[in-house]
Amino acid sequence: MNGAAVVALFALALTGCSSASQASGSAPKSNGAEQGTVDVATSGLGQILGDSQGRTLYLFAKDTGTQSECTGACASSWPPLQATGTPTVGDGADASLVASTMRSEGSPQVTYAGHPLYLFSGDQNPGDTNGEGVVAYGASWYAVSPAGTQITGQASSSGIGY
Repeated sequence: MNGAAVVALFALALTGCSSASQASGSAPKSNGAEQGTVDVATSGLGQILGDSQGRTLYLFAKDTGTQSECTGACASSWPPLQATGTPTVGDGADASLVASTMRSEGSPQVTYAGHPLYLFSGDQNPGDTNGEGVVAYGASWYAVSPAGTQITGQASSSGIGY
C-alpha cells in the first residue's frame, strides 16, 4: 500500500469511529457553555436564577469579586456557566447585572451582579437545589436571587462530602 492510501484509510477509519461514537449517544453532556443563559425560575427557595435548561445557578462565597476561586476538581463538581458569546438574559433577570469574566484557564464565565455563576453536578433535574448551603472547596455555595444576592434557604441535605 502506498503512503496516500494508508492516510486515506486511516482518515476513513477515524471518521467511522467518530460517527459510531455520536450515533451511540456518547457525546458529552452540555454544561451550559453553549447557552450561557441567565433566567429566573421559581423553586422551593423562592425566585432563583437558572440556566436555559432550568438548572439552578449558584455563587461561591470564596470568590473574590468576579474572580473565580473554583478550578480543577471544584470546577468538575461545580461547572462554571460559560457562554461562547454574549450571555443571554431571560425573563425576570436583570440584563444590567449580566456580564462575563475570564477564568484562570482562559475561558469566559458568566457573572451576575459581579458573582461568577456555577451549576452543581448534584442537581439531576431542572429546579433541583441540592447545592444550596453546601460547604465545599473551602466555602459555602448559594442559589442566587434575581437581585443578585445569595439565598440563604434550608441547608442542603444531599450528604455530599467534599
